Amino acid sequence: MPEQVQNWTTVAYLVGVPILLGLAGHFLVFKVLHNIAKRSSSAVDDSLVRRCYRPLQWIVIVFVIRLILPSALPEQTRTDINHILSLLLIALVSWLLIKTMYVLEDYVISRFEVEVKDNLRARKIHTQLKVLKRIVIILVGIIAMSTMLMTIPKVRQLGTTILASAGIIGIVVGMAAQRTIGTFIAGLQIAFAQPIRVDDVVIVENEWGRIEEITLTYVVVKIWDLRRLIVPITYFIEKPFQNWTRVTADILGTVFIYVDYTVPIDEVREELGRILKQSQLWDSKVCVLQVTNATERTVELRALMSAADASSAWSLRCEVREKLIEYIGEKYPQALPRLRITNPV
Repeated sequence: MPEQVQNWTTVAYLVGVPILLGLAGHFLVFKVLHNIAKRSSSAVDDSLVRRCYRPLQWIVIVFVIRLILPSALPEQTRTDINHILSLLLIALVSWLLIKTMYVLEDYVISRFEVEVKDNLRARKIHTQLKVLKRIVIILVGIIAMSTMLMTIPKVRQLGTTILASAGIIGIVVGMAAQRTIGTFIAGLQIAFAQPIRVDDVVIVENEWGRIEEITLTYVVVKIWDLRRLIVPITYFIEKPFQNWTRVTADILGTVFIYVDYTVPIDEVREELGRILKQSQLWDSKVCVLQVTNATERTVELRALMSAADASSAWSLRCEVREKLIEYIGEKYPQALPRLRITNPV
Protein backbone atom coordinates (compact mmCIF):
# COMPACT_ATOMS: atom_id res chain seq x y z
CA MET A 1 0.00 0.00 0.00
CA PRO A 2 2.72 2.58 0.83
CA GLU A 3 4.41 1.72 -2.47
CA GLN A 4 1.19 2.44 -4.39
CA VAL A 5 0.82 5.76 -2.57
CA GLN A 6 4.39 6.62 -3.45
CA ASN A 7 3.77 5.77 -7.12
CA TRP A 8 0.67 7.97 -7.19
CA THR A 9 2.62 10.75 -5.52
CA THR A 10 5.31 10.49 -8.18
CA VAL A 11 2.73 10.58 -10.97
CA ALA A 12 0.97 13.58 -9.41
CA TYR A 13 4.31 15.32 -9.01
CA LEU A 14 5.41 14.73 -12.60
CA VAL A 15 2.07 15.84 -14.02
CA GLY A 16 1.12 18.62 -11.61
CA VAL A 17 4.41 20.50 -11.30
CA PRO A 18 4.82 21.24 -15.05
CA ILE A 19 1.19 22.35 -15.28
CA LEU A 20 1.49 24.68 -12.30
CA LEU A 21 4.81 26.09 -13.44
CA GLY A 22 3.52 26.56 -16.98
CA LEU A 23 0.40 28.39 -15.85
CA ALA A 24 2.36 30.58 -13.46
CA GLY A 25 4.93 31.41 -16.11
CA HIS A 26 2.28 32.22 -18.69
CA PHE A 27 0.20 34.53 -16.50
CA LEU A 28 3.15 36.24 -14.84
CA VAL A 29 6.23 36.25 -17.04
CA PHE A 30 4.61 36.17 -20.50
CA LYS A 31 2.17 38.98 -19.71
CA VAL A 32 4.96 41.18 -18.38
CA LEU A 33 7.24 40.53 -21.37
CA HIS A 34 4.36 41.01 -23.80
CA ASN A 35 3.46 44.40 -22.29
CA ILE A 36 7.10 45.53 -22.39
CA ALA A 37 7.42 44.48 -26.04
CA LYS A 38 4.23 46.34 -26.98
CA ARG A 39 5.57 49.59 -25.56
CA SER A 40 8.73 49.33 -27.66
CA SER A 41 8.80 50.57 -31.26
CA SER A 42 11.13 47.77 -32.36
CA ALA A 43 9.71 44.65 -34.00
CA VAL A 44 12.57 42.44 -32.79
CA ASP A 45 11.42 42.22 -29.15
CA ASP A 46 7.88 41.41 -30.30
CA SER A 47 9.26 38.57 -32.41
CA LEU A 48 11.45 37.33 -29.53
CA VAL A 49 8.50 37.15 -27.15
CA ARG A 50 6.21 35.57 -29.73
CA ARG A 51 8.72 33.04 -31.08
CA CYS A 52 11.02 32.18 -28.18
CA TYR A 53 8.86 32.46 -25.09
CA ARG A 54 7.32 29.00 -25.32
CA PRO A 55 10.58 26.98 -25.63
CA LEU A 56 12.23 29.15 -22.95
CA GLN A 57 9.26 28.57 -20.67
CA TRP A 58 9.57 24.79 -20.93
CA ILE A 59 13.36 24.88 -20.56
CA VAL A 60 12.93 26.69 -17.24
CA ILE A 61 10.24 24.20 -16.19
CA VAL A 62 12.53 21.24 -16.91
CA PHE A 63 15.37 22.83 -14.93
CA VAL A 64 13.07 23.52 -11.97
CA ILE A 65 11.74 19.94 -12.02
CA ARG A 66 15.29 18.59 -11.90
CA LEU A 67 16.17 20.86 -8.99
CA ILE A 68 13.14 19.99 -6.86
CA LEU A 69 13.01 16.29 -7.73
CA PRO A 70 12.05 14.45 -4.50
CA SER A 71 15.01 12.74 -2.91
CA ALA A 72 12.71 10.07 -1.49
CA LEU A 73 12.21 8.51 -4.90
CA PRO A 74 13.95 5.20 -5.59
CA GLU A 75 17.35 5.52 -7.24
CA GLN A 76 16.24 3.82 -10.47
CA THR A 77 13.17 6.04 -10.71
CA ARG A 78 15.28 9.16 -10.22
CA THR A 79 17.71 7.97 -12.90
CA ASP A 80 14.90 7.28 -15.39
CA ILE A 81 13.24 10.64 -14.69
CA ASN A 82 16.54 12.50 -15.07
CA HIS A 83 17.16 10.73 -18.38
CA ILE A 84 13.72 11.69 -19.67
CA LEU A 85 14.29 15.29 -18.57
CA SER A 86 17.67 15.31 -20.35
CA LEU A 87 16.02 14.18 -23.58
CA LEU A 88 13.37 16.86 -23.17
CA LEU A 89 16.05 19.47 -22.54
CA ILE A 90 17.90 18.55 -25.74
CA ALA A 91 14.66 18.76 -27.73
CA LEU A 92 13.72 22.10 -26.15
CA VAL A 93 17.13 23.67 -26.79
CA SER A 94 16.87 22.56 -30.43
CA TRP A 95 13.39 24.07 -30.61
CA LEU A 96 14.77 27.33 -29.20
CA LEU A 97 17.59 27.43 -31.78
CA ILE A 98 15.10 26.91 -34.61
CA LYS A 99 12.85 29.64 -33.24
CA THR A 100 15.87 31.95 -33.09
CA MET A 101 16.27 31.54 -36.85
CA TYR A 102 12.66 32.63 -37.28
CA VAL A 103 13.37 35.70 -35.14
CA LEU A 104 16.29 36.50 -37.43
CA GLU A 105 14.00 36.07 -40.43
CA ASP A 106 11.43 38.45 -38.93
CA TYR A 107 14.16 41.02 -38.33
CA VAL A 108 15.45 40.77 -41.91
CA ILE A 109 11.92 41.08 -43.34
CA SER A 110 11.27 44.21 -41.27
CA ARG A 111 14.71 45.68 -42.03
CA PHE A 112 14.99 44.86 -45.75
CA GLU A 113 11.71 45.10 -47.66
CA VAL A 114 11.42 43.39 -51.04
CA GLU A 115 8.36 45.39 -52.12
CA VAL A 116 10.29 48.64 -52.54
CA LYS A 117 11.46 49.74 -55.99
CA ASP A 118 15.23 49.45 -55.49
CA ASN A 119 15.32 46.09 -53.73
CA LEU A 120 18.51 44.46 -55.03
CA ARG A 121 20.26 44.28 -51.65
CA ALA A 122 17.09 43.12 -49.91
CA ARG A 123 16.62 40.29 -52.42
CA LYS A 124 20.23 39.18 -51.89
CA ILE A 125 19.81 38.99 -48.13
CA HIS A 126 16.39 37.31 -48.31
CA THR A 127 17.76 34.63 -50.64
CA GLN A 128 20.73 33.86 -48.40
CA LEU A 129 18.59 33.79 -45.27
CA LYS A 130 15.94 31.46 -46.70
CA VAL A 131 18.53 28.89 -47.77
CA LEU A 132 20.59 29.18 -44.57
CA LYS A 133 17.48 28.90 -42.39
CA ARG A 134 16.57 25.56 -43.96
CA ILE A 135 20.16 24.32 -43.61
CA VAL A 136 20.28 25.32 -39.93
CA ILE A 137 16.93 23.65 -39.20
CA ILE A 138 18.08 20.40 -40.81
CA LEU A 139 21.45 20.46 -39.03
CA VAL A 140 19.89 21.26 -35.64
CA GLY A 141 17.40 18.41 -36.10
CA ILE A 142 20.13 15.92 -37.04
CA ILE A 143 22.42 16.97 -34.18
CA ALA A 144 19.57 16.89 -31.66
CA MET A 145 18.45 13.43 -32.76
CA SER A 146 22.01 12.09 -32.68
CA THR A 147 22.63 13.56 -29.23
CA MET A 148 19.41 12.05 -27.88
CA LEU A 149 20.29 8.63 -29.26
CA MET A 150 23.79 8.83 -27.81
CA THR A 151 22.33 9.17 -24.32
CA ILE A 152 20.84 5.65 -24.58
CA PRO A 153 23.58 3.07 -23.93
CA LYS A 154 21.92 0.23 -25.83
CA VAL A 155 21.34 2.35 -28.90
CA ARG A 156 24.91 3.64 -28.71
CA GLN A 157 26.29 0.09 -28.68
CA LEU A 158 23.98 -0.90 -31.52
CA GLY A 159 25.12 2.10 -33.53
CA THR A 160 28.77 1.20 -32.97
CA THR A 161 28.11 -2.35 -34.16
CA ILE A 162 26.29 -1.12 -37.26
CA LEU A 163 29.03 1.36 -38.09
CA ALA A 164 31.70 -1.32 -37.72
CA SER A 165 30.02 -3.57 -40.28
CA ALA A 166 28.56 -0.95 -42.63
CA GLY A 167 31.37 -0.66 -45.21
CA ILE A 168 29.44 -2.04 -48.17
CA ILE A 169 26.16 -0.46 -47.05
CA GLY A 170 27.93 2.88 -46.74
CA ILE A 171 29.19 2.68 -50.31
CA VAL A 172 25.72 1.85 -51.62
CA VAL A 173 24.09 4.63 -49.60
CA GLY A 174 26.79 7.07 -50.72
CA MET A 175 26.12 6.29 -54.38
CA ALA A 176 22.37 6.62 -53.85
CA ALA A 177 22.82 9.92 -52.01
CA GLN A 178 25.18 11.38 -54.59
CA ARG A 179 22.46 13.38 -56.30
CA THR A 180 21.07 14.56 -52.96
CA ILE A 181 24.51 15.79 -51.90
CA GLY A 182 24.90 17.53 -55.26
CA THR A 183 21.55 19.25 -54.75
CA PHE A 184 22.60 20.36 -51.27
CA ILE A 185 25.86 21.81 -52.61
CA ALA A 186 23.95 23.53 -55.42
CA GLY A 187 21.73 25.16 -52.79
CA LEU A 188 24.82 26.51 -51.03
CA GLN A 189 26.16 27.85 -54.33
CA ILE A 190 22.86 29.60 -55.02
CA ALA A 191 22.92 31.15 -51.53
CA PHE A 192 26.44 32.59 -51.79
CA ALA A 193 27.23 33.00 -55.52
CA GLN A 194 23.62 34.12 -56.16
CA PRO A 195 23.06 33.59 -59.88
CA ILE A 196 19.42 34.04 -58.87
CA ARG A 197 17.71 35.82 -55.99
CA VAL A 198 14.18 36.07 -54.69
CA ASP A 199 12.09 38.33 -56.97
CA ASP A 200 14.63 38.17 -59.83
CA VAL A 201 13.13 38.36 -63.33
CA VAL A 202 14.25 35.31 -65.32
CA ILE A 203 13.53 33.40 -68.49
CA VAL A 204 13.60 29.66 -67.84
CA GLU A 205 12.50 27.05 -70.37
CA ASN A 206 11.28 29.91 -72.60
CA GLU A 207 9.00 31.15 -69.82
CA TRP A 208 9.17 34.71 -68.40
CA GLY A 209 8.64 34.99 -64.68
CA ARG A 210 9.94 35.97 -61.25
CA ILE A 211 11.74 33.86 -58.66
CA GLU A 212 9.11 33.32 -55.99
CA GLU A 213 10.76 30.77 -53.68
CA ILE A 214 14.17 29.14 -53.32
CA THR A 215 14.52 25.91 -51.33
CA LEU A 216 17.38 23.44 -50.92
CA THR A 217 16.00 21.20 -53.68
CA TYR A 218 13.90 23.30 -56.06
CA VAL A 219 13.06 26.83 -57.18
CA VAL A 220 9.55 28.17 -57.80
CA VAL A 221 9.23 30.58 -60.73
CA LYS A 222 6.02 32.61 -60.84
CA ILE A 223 5.20 32.98 -64.54
CA TRP A 224 3.53 36.11 -65.90
CA ASP A 225 0.15 34.33 -66.26
CA LEU A 226 0.28 33.24 -62.57
CA ARG A 227 1.35 29.67 -63.31
CA ARG A 228 4.21 28.23 -61.23
CA LEU A 229 7.21 26.58 -62.84
CA ILE A 230 8.98 24.19 -60.46
CA VAL A 231 12.65 23.82 -61.44
CA PRO A 232 15.32 21.68 -59.70
CA ILE A 233 17.86 23.93 -58.03
CA THR A 234 20.68 22.23 -59.94
CA TYR A 235 19.17 23.64 -63.16
CA PHE A 236 20.50 27.11 -62.33
CA ILE A 237 24.01 25.71 -61.86
CA GLU A 238 24.16 23.35 -64.84
CA LYS A 239 22.12 25.08 -67.59
CA PRO A 240 22.08 28.58 -69.10
CA PHE A 241 19.16 30.89 -68.38
CA GLN A 242 18.40 34.60 -68.61
CA ASN A 243 18.42 36.80 -65.51
CA TRP A 244 17.10 40.27 -66.35
CA THR A 245 17.80 41.69 -62.87
CA ARG A 246 21.21 40.17 -62.11
CA VAL A 247 22.90 43.57 -61.60
CA THR A 248 20.17 46.15 -62.13
CA ALA A 249 16.48 45.99 -62.98
CA ASP A 250 16.54 48.51 -65.84
CA ILE A 251 16.18 47.07 -69.32
CA LEU A 252 15.88 48.08 -72.97
CA GLY A 253 12.71 47.40 -74.93
CA THR A 254 12.26 47.22 -78.70
CA VAL A 255 9.31 47.80 -81.02
CA PHE A 256 9.40 46.88 -84.71
CA ILE A 257 7.18 48.73 -87.20
CA TYR A 258 6.92 47.78 -90.88
CA VAL A 259 6.03 50.66 -93.20
CA ASP A 260 6.19 51.68 -96.82
CA TYR A 261 9.28 53.29 -98.40
CA THR A 262 7.46 56.63 -98.52
CA VAL A 263 7.33 57.03 -94.70
CA PRO A 264 9.00 60.26 -93.39
CA ILE A 265 11.44 58.70 -90.90
CA ASP A 266 12.44 61.96 -89.19
CA GLU A 267 8.82 62.78 -88.36
CA VAL A 268 8.25 59.29 -86.93
CA ARG A 269 11.42 59.68 -84.88
CA GLU A 270 10.18 62.96 -83.43
CA GLU A 271 6.81 61.40 -82.66
CA LEU A 272 8.56 58.59 -80.77
CA GLY A 273 10.27 61.20 -78.59
CA ARG A 274 6.96 62.91 -77.85
CA ILE A 275 5.31 59.61 -76.97
CA LEU A 276 8.09 58.65 -74.54
CA LYS A 277 8.20 62.06 -72.87
CA GLN A 278 4.47 61.83 -72.15
CA SER A 279 4.74 58.29 -70.77
CA GLN A 280 5.31 57.65 -67.05
CA LEU A 281 6.89 54.29 -67.87
CA TRP A 282 9.95 55.75 -69.64
CA ASP A 283 13.05 56.36 -67.48
CA SER A 284 14.45 59.11 -69.81
CA LYS A 285 17.64 57.22 -70.68
CA VAL A 286 17.30 55.72 -74.19
CA CYS A 287 15.14 56.88 -77.12
CA VAL A 288 16.25 55.69 -80.57
CA LEU A 289 14.50 55.05 -83.89
CA GLN A 290 16.50 53.34 -86.64
CA VAL A 291 15.91 51.65 -89.97
CA THR A 292 17.15 48.13 -89.30
CA ASN A 293 16.06 46.38 -92.49
CA ALA A 294 14.58 46.96 -95.93
CA THR A 295 12.88 44.37 -98.09
CA GLU A 296 11.36 44.59 -101.56
CA ARG A 297 8.02 45.61 -100.00
CA THR A 298 8.56 47.30 -96.60
CA VAL A 299 11.01 49.15 -94.42
CA GLU A 300 11.65 47.87 -90.90
CA LEU A 301 11.81 50.54 -88.18
CA ARG A 302 13.12 49.65 -84.75
CA ALA A 303 12.18 51.84 -81.79
CA LEU A 304 14.54 51.34 -78.86
CA MET A 305 13.55 52.62 -75.41
CA SER A 306 14.53 52.07 -71.77
CA ALA A 307 12.48 51.40 -68.64
CA ALA A 308 13.13 50.88 -64.94
CA ASP A 309 12.19 47.17 -64.93
CA ALA A 310 10.90 44.39 -67.16
CA SER A 311 7.22 44.90 -66.35
CA SER A 312 7.42 48.61 -67.16
CA ALA A 313 9.34 47.84 -70.35
CA TRP A 314 6.63 45.45 -71.54
CA SER A 315 3.85 47.98 -70.94
CA LEU A 316 5.92 50.77 -72.53
CA ARG A 317 6.53 48.69 -75.67
CA CYS A 318 2.82 48.04 -76.06
CA GLU A 319 2.03 51.73 -75.56
CA VAL A 320 4.64 52.89 -78.09
CA ARG A 321 3.57 50.29 -80.66
CA GLU A 322 -0.08 51.32 -80.44
CA LYS A 323 0.61 55.06 -80.65
CA LEU A 324 3.12 54.82 -83.50
CA ILE A 325 0.71 52.75 -85.59
CA GLU A 326 -2.08 55.22 -84.81
CA TYR A 327 0.16 58.20 -85.68
CA ILE A 328 1.28 56.74 -89.03
CA GLY A 329 -2.28 55.71 -89.88
CA GLU A 330 -3.61 59.24 -89.23
CA LYS A 331 -0.77 61.40 -90.56
CA TYR A 332 0.71 59.26 -93.31
CA PRO A 333 -1.81 56.58 -94.32
CA GLN A 334 -0.04 56.19 -97.65
CA ALA A 335 3.07 55.03 -95.74
CA LEU A 336 1.38 51.91 -94.41
CA PRO A 337 2.56 48.67 -96.04
CA ARG A 338 0.86 48.12 -99.36
CA LEU A 339 1.06 45.86 -102.38
CA ARG A 340 1.64 47.72 -105.67
CA ILE A 341 0.39 46.46 -109.03
CA THR A 342 1.48 48.37 -112.10
CA ASN A 343 0.65 47.83 -115.75
CA PRO A 344 3.61 47.38 -118.04
CA VAL A 345 4.17 50.26 -120.41
